[in-house]
Amino acid sequence: MSVSSHTDTHSTGVADSGRWSTKRIAVYALFVALAMVTSFIELPIFPAAPYLKYDPSGIVCLIAGFAFGPSAAVIVSVLGFVPHMFGDPWGSIMAIAVALALSVPASLIYKRWKTRKGAAAGILVGAVVALTIAIVGNLLITPIYAHMTVAQVAAMIVPVLLPFNLLKFVIHGIVTFLIYKPISDLLNKTR
Repeated sequence: MSVSSHTDTHSTGVADSGRWSTKRIAVYALFVALAMVTSFIELPIFPAAPYLKYDPSGIVCLIAGFAFGPSAAVIVSVLGFVPHMFGDPWGSIMAIAVALALSVPASLIYKRWKTRKGAAAGILVGAVVALTIAIVGNLLITPIYAHMTVAQVAAMIVPVLLPFNLLKFVIHGIVTFLIYKPISDLLNKTR
């Protein structure tokens, strides 16, 4: 066995071949840490329902998915909310489901169509899927822990849940669209 083949068989991979490199694992860990930190930033963005808080972690999930593909979107979307599972398991399940619904379709589309139009289309499709999951999740999960009936939650869809989530996904989409390219260029320089 030659030295190069010995190195290849014991290496954890290369940057873009689909195998796991030490560098890629480190970058994923950084994205997960950033998603964790940003998930704790909670801002009221919808005056009609100040108890609903916006956190920018979805932006991190989108950028990870655009930079490294759907597997990164899944890893960052799930692991980024692990700390919340201990204090708010139901909210965490919903947050993970919405993050996955946003970032995975977006990254799948962008993986096949790596242009600004592809990024925009991915964000749009991801937002529609995530909005659907957010509404369904609220109908299924909110009654379990919020002492509300399904009818009470359903009555909140149009005046509260729909506009809040639309606003959230618009913010995620615009910020991601504006900052993804410079971050992508930076990541490509380090590969």
